[in-house]
Amino acid sequence: MDQKQALTALNKLKETSPKRNFKQGIDLIITFKDIDMKKTDNQLTLFANIPHPPKEFKICALVGPEMKEEAKPADKVVLLDEFERYKTDKKAAKKLSNDFDFFVAQSNLMAQVAASFGRLLGPKGKMPNPKAGGVVLPKTNLKPIVEKLKKTAKLTSRNTLMVQCSIGKEDMDENKVVENAVTIYNQVLHAMPQEKNNIKEVMLKLTMSKPVKVE
Repeated sequence: MDQKQALTALNKLKETSPKRNFKQGIDLIITFKDIDMKKTDNQLTLFANIPHPPKEFKICALVGPEMKEEAKPADKVVLLDEFERYKTDKKAAKKLSNDFDFFVAQSNLMAQVAASFGRLLGPKGKMPNPKAGGVVLPKTNLKPIVEKLKKTAKLTSRNTLMVQCSIGKEDMDENKVVENAVTIYNQVLHAMPQEKNNIKEVMLKLTMSKPVKVE
């Protein structure tokens, strides 16, 4: 898929979809073929770069007091002595898990992070993940990690032959939406064992519309 193909599909999507009373989101849908997603080795968890995030991703740091300064670039810092409160205050823990898109944790505190936050972050797929750079050594400056995560989209495929990812809003610059679509597509493509041979269809979809195939 190239930018011209993506732009053609985006224009068709906007032209053929009924107007709504709100600004709809735009999703990229990629379906797969000739691959058994039930096999663990084939399951996809991809932290992909998205050049123009459709929303402001928020980052929370879970660290010890020695990293208080280094963690300041995060949108919120939860220090070790606050962990216990979140372990017992279910309402506060639920709000934390809903308010933030990515969590970064100090590597030597992962046992405490799991005990205090695992029951909520785990099912949401938000536990600090080393693949995304979300598990760091003590005294690591979080600024470059936070900047990277703010332009990261998480895509997962377990038992379904597809991934779906938000790539923009209805009123977003078309060139930015197209760049997001092509960038995400290429990263998914290269994550597939047989690359193009595992891609069945690529589609764009508004929140309340039917999908439009990218030809």
